Amino acid sequence: MNMEKVNSMDFGEFVDVFGNVIERCPLIAAAVWSQRPFSDLEDLEKHFFAFIDALPQSGQEGILRCHPDLAGREQQRGTLSAESQREQSGAGLTSLGADERQQLAKLNAQYRARFGFPFVLAARLSDRAAVPGELERRLHSQPAQELRTALGEVKKIGHLRLADLLDADSSRL
Repeated sequence: MNMEKVNSMDFGEFVDVFGNVIERCPLIAAAVWSQRPFSDLEDLEKHFFAFIDALPQSGQEGILRCHPDLAGREQQRGTLSAESQREQSGAGLTSLGADERQQLAKLNAQYRARFGFPFVLAARLSDRAAVPGELERRLHSQPAQELRTALGEVKKIGHLRLADLLDADSSRL
C-alpha cells in the first residue's frame, strides 16, 4: 500500500487498517488519522509515537495493559489478535513445551505483579530461547526505566506492523 492510498482513506477505513498498529488501541489510529497527509512511513510512524509520548504515565501504562502475555492465556485460548498470533508464532512461542510454558507463566505473573502491566517484547525480534532471560533481566529494572523500555518495545512492534502494512523495509529500528 502506498502513502497516496493511506492519505485518501476515510476515517473508518484508516482505523480498520491501522487500528492495531498499537495493540488493541484503535483510538490512537483514530487520533492519527486527523494528522493527514503523511509524507512517508516515517512521518506516519512519528504521529503514532508522538501520541504515545504525549500521554500521561497512566495512559502509557494503559497502552501496555492492552498487550497480551507472551505465550499466555490468550494464546492458549486462541484469542490473540491476528498480529500478535503471527508475532508470537514466528518467535516460536506457540510451540513451547509444558515446562517452558509454565516457566513463562510464572515470570509473566512476577513481572505483572511488580510493574502493573504485562511484559512487552517485540517477539519478531526475539526467539523462544531468549524470552525467559530477557523477562528475568527486566524484572530487576526500576519501574520508571521499565516503563520506558516497555514503551520502546511497543514502538518496535508498531514500526514492524506499519512496515508490514505499507510493504516497507522494517530494518530501521
